[in-house]
Amino acid sequence: MHPIPRRTLLACLLALALPLAAQAQKKYDPGASDTEIRVGHTIPYSGPASAYGAQGKAIAAWFQKVNDEGGINGRKLRFISMDDGYNPAKTVEAVRKLVEQDEVLFIGGALGTPQNAAIQKYLNAKKVPQLFVSTGASRWNDPKNYPWTMGIVPSYQTEGHIYAEHILANKPGAKIAVVYQNDDFGKDYLKGFLDGLGDKAKTMIVGQQSYEVTDTTIDSQLVTLKATGADTFFNVTTPKFAAMAIRKLPELGWKPVHYLASVSGAVSSTLKPAGLENSVGIITCTYLRDPADLDQANTPEVAAFTAWMKKYNPGADPTDMLYVSGQVIAQAMVEVLKKAGDNLTRDNIMKQAASLDTALPMQYPGVNLKTSADDFAPVERMRPQRFNGTRYETFGPVMGR
Repeated sequence: MHPIPRRTLLACLLALALPLAAQAQKKYDPGASDTEIRVGHTIPYSGPASAYGAQGKAIAAWFQKVNDEGGINGRKLRFISMDDGYNPAKTVEAVRKLVEQDEVLFIGGALGTPQNAAIQKYLNAKKVPQLFVSTGASRWNDPKNYPWTMGIVPSYQTEGHIYAEHILANKPGAKIAVVYQNDDFGKDYLKGFLDGLGDKAKTMIVGQQSYEVTDTTIDSQLVTLKATGADTFFNVTTPKFAAMAIRKLPELGWKPVHYLASVSGAVSSTLKPAGLENSVGIITCTYLRDPADLDQANTPEVAAFTAWMKKYNPGADPTDMLYVSGQVIAQAMVEVLKKAGDNLTRDNIMKQAASLDTALPMQYPGVNLKTSADDFAPVERMRPQRFNGTRYETFGPVMGR
């Protein structure tokens, strides 16, 4: 028997060691494997805010496209999306199931301020990423106290501040009435708006009314606000109540300059139900390209979006901005997962999310995703837009910081 040459023996050992070393470099937490990445999600597909369900459908559709193209580093995405009916108690129940039974790697793109607030402490205690929360509450940018939570949309305070700046620049003598949802969602918008007006808030705001998400109507609040003589209206509502307000104002014979929170700015889910003729002149803000905007219609980005919608969301309205926001949220999650590579631990997911510097295709030019270890607010810039009866027209510069 001939002895094996040392060089040959070393080569054989090295050949055996390489696959083992490659395997050793892979790190997984619950929800990840060589073949699959499980992502949990909650959204109201039913109930008073069911219009937002379009966003969940968009995330699912984008993940399907990614899977059809081979997945992420060879792993298919499994998106487990649950209906919480916009009820925080149901959100808690759903998220516990997603984490403890379905064992998702993270919760991504869950919608609603009170809903996400209800699960924030639980997910942080479990060290499960609560990634790209689909609400602009300021509490999602608190890496010191909640290192496992990150938002994605511009904060409601940032947006409220932008509306205040716009009013001060264009109508400094305005008499302003405000209606807002009585929770963190509404109060954050209000705070940003008041901060933006500064000392002038005391004289410019002539009326404030709140409502509960369980209310059946906000007619009485609008009647009270009209009686103040306000000529400017800041409407901080979710789509169902936004449509109610837009319909009610003409019935009251009240024609204020109308600023609408962007979360309810979608044409298909808010303005059409309210009546397009009633929506003319509404001012809101965007950080996303609008497929109905003629300035954007012929761009490669919108063309690609429209083609994706036709293939993966047949029959859906491609001008519904909830589909746009859903795609952006999905793309942000995919970006993080790609950056994470084979280190699919929850800790690394957050590290990658906290080091973003990219512009996604359907973000408005001049807006990008940028985060750091001490700044969990990916988007802080928006551009004003006005509805002309058919579509929105952007005007003025991108605002924010």
